[in-house]
Amino acid sequence: MEHVPPPAEELARLDRELAELDARRAQLLTRRAWLLAALRPPAPTAAPGWNPSAWGAPAAGRPGAPAQPWGYVPPKRPAAPRSAQNVLLTLGGLLLTVAAIAFTLVSWGSMGIGGRSAVLALVTVGALAAPAVLLRRGLTATAEALAALALVLTLLDAYAVHAVAAPDTDGLGFTAIAAAVLAALWTAYGLALGKLHLPLPAAVVLAQWPLLFGAWAAGAPTLVVGWALLATAVLDGAIALWGKGTGTRVTACVGGSVMAFSALMVGLTLSVTASGPLGALAPGALLLTGAAAALAGAWRAPRGFARAGGVVAGLAVVAAVGGVPAAAVPEDWGVLAYLSAGLALTAVVRTRLPRNAAIGVLVASAAVVAGALVGALPGLAAVLLGPVALLSDVWAGPPEGFRSALGSTLPWTGLAATPVVLAVSAGLLGSAYRWWPSLARIAAPLIAREEPGPAGAAAYGAGPAGSAGAPGTGTPDAGGAAAPGASGAPWYAGGRAGAPWYAGGAPAARRRPSGAALRGAAGAGAAVLGWGALLLAGAVLDVPYAVAVAGETVLVAGLLALAVRGAGTGRDASAAVPVTALVVALAGAVSAGLLSLASEGASYAVFGALTALFAGASVRAGAGVERAVFAVAATVGGTVLSGFAGRSLGLAPHEAAPLVLLVPALTVLFGARLRRNPVALPVELTGALGALVAVGLAVPDAPFLALVLALCGVLAAGAAVRPERRPVAGYLAAALFVLAAWVRLAASEVSFPEAYTLPVTVPALVVGFLRRRKDPGASSWTAYGPGLAATLLPSLAVAWTDPDWQRPLLLGVAALVITLLGARYRLQALLLLGGAVLALDGLHELAPYVVQVAGALPRWLPPALAGLLLLVVGATYEQRLRDARRLKDALGRMR
Repeated sequence: MEHVPPPAEELARLDRELAELDARRAQLLTRRAWLLAALRPPAPTAAPGWNPSAWGAPAAGRPGAPAQPWGYVPPKRPAAPRSAQNVLLTLGGLLLTVAAIAFTLVSWGSMGIGGRSAVLALVTVGALAAPAVLLRRGLTATAEALAALALVLTLLDAYAVHAVAAPDTDGLGFTAIAAAVLAALWTAYGLALGKLHLPLPAAVVLAQWPLLFGAWAAGAPTLVVGWALLATAVLDGAIALWGKGTGTRVTACVGGSVMAFSALMVGLTLSVTASGPLGALAPGALLLTGAAAALAGAWRAPRGFARAGGVVAGLAVVAAVGGVPAAAVPEDWGVLAYLSAGLALTAVVRTRLPRNAAIGVLVASAAVVAGALVGALPGLAAVLLGPVALLSDVWAGPPEGFRSALGSTLPWTGLAATPVVLAVSAGLLGSAYRWWPSLARIAAPLIAREEPGPAGAAAYGAGPAGSAGAPGTGTPDAGGAAAPGASGAPWYAGGRAGAPWYAGGAPAARRRPSGAALRGAAGAGAAVLGWGALLLAGAVLDVPYAVAVAGETVLVAGLLALAVRGAGTGRDASAAVPVTALVVALAGAVSAGLLSLASEGASYAVFGALTALFAGASVRAGAGVERAVFAVAATVGGTVLSGFAGRSLGLAPHEAAPLVLLVPALTVLFGARLRRNPVALPVELTGALGALVAVGLAVPDAPFLALVLALCGVLAAGAAVRPERRPVAGYLAAALFVLAAWVRLAASEVSFPEAYTLPVTVPALVVGFLRRRKDPGASSWTAYGPGLAATLLPSLAVAWTDPDWQRPLLLGVAALVITLLGARYRLQALLLLGGAVLALDGLHELAPYVVQVAGALPRWLPPALAGLLLLVVGATYEQRLRDARRLKDALGRMR
């Protein structure tokens, strides 16, 4: 039986974990003792100088002292006198520094060479020697201030030497030598006086410049400057790993990052601009050396720095290795060289590189692949969105080639390598999806190098204390059986491995992506990239228009087959491929449909094929969301085909509206056939949207609009035959019939609609009355609402434009009678409908007088009345709220 990791390594890991648990137990026991001491009652008296509030809280730093309680804030102590001392020392050091600078710049020329040398030597030696004496007496702050002054004096000494003793020497060369000498001086000084914090970081800062300035002074080529920067970065890395003091290591880390970045940018620039493969070799060597240095630092660095070093090393290797072949091929094809180098980085999983550094290298590989794929986005967007321009001139004639139909100005010849990049990436992801278990076994050494610890549980099925499970076999219970839900495969192969006992038995899949999820993502990516590669290949090759349309349709068919094959697999990771294929198929169908609008024959062929494909997919797919999506897409395709039929027959848009209703009629029949099938409702709603499109087409012509509304009412009434659709479809059918009648009356310029509405209202009210007698619990809206609305609402609309007084008077009397009947017999429909019509009719009659009175009133009076009303309502808000609730309850009790 093969162990991952080996038994010896796992045993050592368990021993370390047990030691950590023992240390944690000791810490908790100490904490418990402190709490017990804190809960003891205070002694009646306290000795002088003894602080009772400190009982049970030993002094910090004393051996065995327990940690302070969580959230504990120690009392503020009086400011130490050293704070004022530090301020004084800082001011004194600044003043001495200013004085030294002024002396060097102003008074230097008035002294002879001997005096100058004596003064500088005396002051510098004194400033360097004083901190040693002060440190022996415990005056650390004073020593730091004088060390800072000594640093400035050494810089002034260097400046003075160059200005007087060697004025004719090159400035950059002298600076390089001076920086090297001063860096060595301050390194020795800082090591000799280990208690000072300033000298060693200052030496690190000074060490950044000797090689760089020396290369510039010598007039070295850019590549040599890059090597100088890289050598400085390597020195900084060594100091960051083994330097003395936090300040020294932080300074070296910052300096090394800047120098390394500069060196790699120099190498990258030279590699990209190389005139040939031979010219790219030297920058490549610089980049490879930088990568080796980054990996060497990542070997010993903490987690975050190790991963960052791995990323830098991976990118540098890609730039170095890919730059040589990229310089030998045309510029447009260079991306393939870098992509190949980036993919080759995945071999790091079989190396002995530390896990964090290897993860950084893999991140660099993924970044290179992502960068190569980003270059395909403009071309893919042009292929998908370019056909939108055909909407402005439908059926104008087939263009000559694919690019002409897109109408894009992209340099397609410069995107020649893009389909190859997409195809290679798709092939690799597809291979990973196909042979995922083998890939998981290859990556096992990398996974086995995971560091143990309570924060990151191992994925090897560790059991309770004293036992160790086989890799991925689940956490054994007390009887030795595997925990429920665990599988025999490790997490990276798609299973759910057990967790260590101290993690509570939580599966490892909660802490890292499962193998099934990663495999599903690989398969989904392969589908998307393969589809994009074929689309871009057609645009780059500028295939004929017919081939492009047929090719996009065939791609949709292939994606639908992939989606149907995996439909109904659930919402787990295995559903990623079919769901992605479905989404891409929908996008491809939209693109193919838009592309076909250039030709009448292509439009019928493409939309007919798409409708058939989605309909067949809905039949073959199992029950679920995918099947509903397929059916909805087929319904949309059929609606578009019905619109094409009207255009082919030479009909105006409003004349073609009845043809568009054919598909909604079929959806009603389809829904009656399926009854309560989950697919029925989405299909019927899609048909309803098609009916809404038909209504929109018929709006310019009122007679056709009335006809279309009446036909929609018939369809709604047909849907209302089914009990599950009756609550919505019944009201909708009534509203559509009434609206169709109103539109027809308005189109015929009828000035007395009552002659047409009353013959409908009277029998409708009689039918409602009979229904209420048979079923007293029936709603008044169902019994009387349609009949009353058939007359009241058209009459109200005409009354608002009628200059005479007879119609508003008769309408108001009728509305008053209906309102009183509703209040008398507690019928909600009569009360609300009659009251609303009565209020609107009265408002129409009073509007002229209200306007006349408002014009005669002072301008300040309406705002004042409104404010007074708001005050009254606010003062009686609770009472008004109770009145509103009572009114609501009263209306709710009505039928």
